[in-house]
Amino acid sequence: MRRQLDYLVRNKAHILLLLLFAAPFYAWTQSKEIKGIVKDDKGAGIAGATITVKGKGRSKASEASGTFSIQAAEGETLVFSAVGYSTVEVPVTRENDYTVSMSTASNTLSDVVIVGYGSSSRRTLTTSVTTVKPEELNRGAIADVGQLLQGKVPGLNITASGDPNRSAAVILRGASTINSPGGPYYVIDGVPGADIATIAPDDVASIDVLKDAAATAIYGNRAANGVIIVTTKRGRKGQTQISYNGYVGVESVSGQLKMMDASQLRSFLAKNNLSFTPADDKGANTDWQKAVERDNALSTNHNLSFSGGSEHGTYSASVNYIQKQGILKGSDLERFIGRLSMEQYALNDRVKFGLTVTNSTSNANDIAYRNTVLLQSALYLPVSPIMNADGTYFENLTKQNYYNPVAMMKNSQANNKYSTTIGNFTTQVKLPWGLSYDLSLSYQRYNYLNSSYLDKYFTSNYNNMYDNPDPTTYGHGLQSFGTNGQAYRGAYQSTQNILETFFTWQRKFGAHSINAVLGYSWQQNINNDGVQASSTNFTVDNTGYLNFALSNPYAIPSFRINLGGGAYQKIRSISDFARLNYNFKEKYLLQASIRRDGGSVFGANKQWGYFPAAAVAWRMSQEDFMRNQTIFNDLKLRASYGVTGNSLGFDPLTAKFSSGSLGTFYYNGVLTAAYGPVHAANPDLEWEKITTTNIGFDFTLLKGKLNGTLDWYNKNTTNMIYNYKVDPMLVPVGNITANGGSINNKGIELSLNYSPVSTKNFMWTTRVNLAHNVNKITSLSNPSFIGGDSVAVAFPEGAGQSGSSLELLKVGHPVGQFFTFQYAGKNSAGVSQYVAADGKTLTTTPIRGTDYHYLGDAQPKLLLGWNNTFRYKTFDLNIFIRGVFGNKIFNATKADLFRPNTAQYTNILVSAGDESTADYNAYRYSDRFIESGSYVRFDNATLGYSFKQFNQYIKSFRVYASVNNLFVITKFTGVDPEVNQGGIAPGVDYNNFYPKTRTVLLGVNVSF
Repeated sequence: MRRQLDYLVRNKAHILLLLLFAAPFYAWTQSKEIKGIVKDDKGAGIAGATITVKGKGRSKASEASGTFSIQAAEGETLVFSAVGYSTVEVPVTRENDYTVSMSTASNTLSDVVIVGYGSSSRRTLTTSVTTVKPEELNRGAIADVGQLLQGKVPGLNITASGDPNRSAAVILRGASTINSPGGPYYVIDGVPGADIATIAPDDVASIDVLKDAAATAIYGNRAANGVIIVTTKRGRKGQTQISYNGYVGVESVSGQLKMMDASQLRSFLAKNNLSFTPADDKGANTDWQKAVERDNALSTNHNLSFSGGSEHGTYSASVNYIQKQGILKGSDLERFIGRLSMEQYALNDRVKFGLTVTNSTSNANDIAYRNTVLLQSALYLPVSPIMNADGTYFENLTKQNYYNPVAMMKNSQANNKYSTTIGNFTTQVKLPWGLSYDLSLSYQRYNYLNSSYLDKYFTSNYNNMYDNPDPTTYGHGLQSFGTNGQAYRGAYQSTQNILETFFTWQRKFGAHSINAVLGYSWQQNINNDGVQASSTNFTVDNTGYLNFALSNPYAIPSFRINLGGGAYQKIRSISDFARLNYNFKEKYLLQASIRRDGGSVFGANKQWGYFPAAAVAWRMSQEDFMRNQTIFNDLKLRASYGVTGNSLGFDPLTAKFSSGSLGTFYYNGVLTAAYGPVHAANPDLEWEKITTTNIGFDFTLLKGKLNGTLDWYNKNTTNMIYNYKVDPMLVPVGNITANGGSINNKGIELSLNYSPVSTKNFMWTTRVNLAHNVNKITSLSNPSFIGGDSVAVAFPEGAGQSGSSLELLKVGHPVGQFFTFQYAGKNSAGVSQYVAADGKTLTTTPIRGTDYHYLGDAQPKLLLGWNNTFRYKTFDLNIFIRGVFGNKIFNATKADLFRPNTAQYTNILVSAGDESTADYNAYRYSDRFIESGSYVRFDNATLGYSFKQFNQYIKSFRVYASVNNLFVITKFTGVDPEVNQGGIAPGVDYNNFYPKTRTVLLGVNVSF
């Protein structure tokens, strides 16, 4: 019996072993080769589509023509996915050949919208959110992600100059405060407050702009100015995808000031019986603007990315290099960005781990005292040469504030090296009963090294010159330098640590759907952890700022080493948040959220704030009474109200008492440093709060060809923080930072997307967005403190006009309200005259401040973005036009160059040629120099060609040519009407505008 049992066991073992070996071959014999083609909704083949056998981990990619081949068994399911297309699943039957059509994933109701701590379909969205996809972003030689959105989002006002080292000014739905920079809050791949400079434009998968408070309140005290969520590209399961995108561009100046050349200026002086001084007139004909500019600036960008994945994990990596020369000589930007992201599933795909690491390293060369150089390039007489015959720089230092701009550039250096590293580790666990748990740990480190050097020539010839700052609450300042060169270096590090954890519960009970989020956030920022120093008296200029050991500042008694004014800061915030989304049959929609924030930057009595929000929506198209109508495919009414806060722009010392240097004083015949209180404590300083009411419509009609959104909003800022005067007997400092001001913004926004033509060979889509906003300051006062009812800003400090302001922050008026003299023509003697304070009397000697009038403002009445895309077979053409209407610009640059009575000493504009030299008031700041800021810009035209099938290794190959800033239609007489709209003094052009450029570039997009 035992022998028989052993025999059976041995034979069963042999049989089992045989089956184990045979099983794979048996399974393989059941698989068969499936062939076919993947097409888009126009019938064209889709290259690079991923075909995966569901649940088996086998995948292939379609060829350039869209054809594919993969092994699969009958009864299995093929999953077809591609960027920009909706995923399709096809069951394998007895057939061996398949034609699969994939529809374009347009801005439809099924699109996924990224919101704070989750996502939503556009169908069930109750808030105001605009999504911009990669193909909709601006094209061209762009290093700043902010410029990618210019003109693409209704209500988003973005202005940018041609400076490669300066980010665009971004204002959403009007200026909300006079304190912080006013830009939106960025969230990148779930990391709040991430540096936008770490993102390469080619790595962007989507950008979601959260505009109303119901959408942004989940971010609490950081969301006052809107939230922009950037999602980068991720790997997909299947074959490895390799892509390269690159371009080379040439930039040239698109506009210059029309200054007189030597012959024009000489004729003007001769006509008025004037002449140059012999010290200036060297018989030259120098174009000083061209002398400080490059003829052409080169830009190049290269992006190489890798992505792929298996059944239980994906990966994506990219490297990006951009080099962008500025049109001003000596300015340029070089940036390298590396990004790696991985996702790994475990425990039967119920746990997902994610890791993203990004590093951006930039090297920016700038121009020391750049705005002064720009001013001097306009003022300097064309009859003077750049260089003397002996090879030295020409100068006439007998004239005040008159310097050779080329010499200033050549004898100075300014460099800024900075890098940002972001690491983010995430875990998502799927729990029973529709629960999931998310954990995010992120770390961001920002390092920067600022350096500058003014050589011996600069410090000896330009000592005690004035700078030319951008518009703000103060004017220019006297610059005192050391001897034998002066250097500065500052090395600082800032870090941000964030822990965020939240539960999500998502269940459906019949026709009822619930999505609830409950979470906690902890954040700590350390700023200004570093040191800076300045030095002078260098033995040689060759080393520049690189070797402080070669200096001897102590031998110069008047020199003081600058150790900086930025204090070390540690800021900590703690938050709890919750959100509930409910819908019934996707017809009646409700969202409610609240966030409780605690922050260390406010007073001890007011460190906690609550930010609630609620939104409702009604999909009217789902009602029975709408069933038989044929106009609307979908129609949704939205309404929301929410509160957000603002803690940006404030530091731990804002509400604290602090002491510092108060200059020097003589004591017993010795100059002694003074030290005392410099900032008063306010334990009741609290959050600025912004409440927003939003009503909107989302609609789709004409069988899906036309869709759009219409929004009306009312946004109020209260408890705005301002520095008030106070009785020194109560507070020794004489001022205190307190709450009191308020600002209101009301507006309407419209966005339309239309596809007039869509055939197999030709397609035309057009998108237009319009936005109107009215801004008004409603309060600047605090009942407990003095002042604050009006604040003068924007001090150009032109010659003879020191202390003259151009704008006033005033209750009942918008930010950017011009407040200046009212021009009333010329009197009988040919001298410019002005309307006095009484509104009747005319005077040639108006009193600064007293005789000022309210004369227009810088706020645009209408913003326009219009994009058109045409596709004909394998050709594509994109045209983008952008417009700004109804705003005014104070052309202080023109005023300062409108001096006919001093034309023998400084150059003047061609337009000043008809002025009389007897008019000693011609240059005086007044509404004579307030001009229309409206413009229409042909922003971009891009023509591309895609090869149908390049070869067996290259899946897609596209070449394109693009031109940016082709032309602008405007009445503005300055360099360009796109003057900065950010800050508290928008819309002022005063000798500080970095020239905009026109760019022509050639590029390629290749995928392997």
